[in-house]
Amino acid sequence: MGAAQRFLSAFSGIPPHFRPRRHLMTATDYLAEMTTRFAIRDQVTNIAGPSAAT
Repeated sequence: MGAAQRFLSAFSGIPPHFRPRRHLMTATDYLAEMTTRFAIRDQVTNIAGPSAAT
């Protein structure tokens, strides 16, 4: 059980990055925020998102 907790705690900061407090944002602000967050993710992970395939 301790090993599982240590493993999961290493990833605890990732999900909030993709779940902004949507109820406090307008749709336009949410779209802009998520676009920025996914661009950062793509840079960090060195992958291309769905828009790069076009």
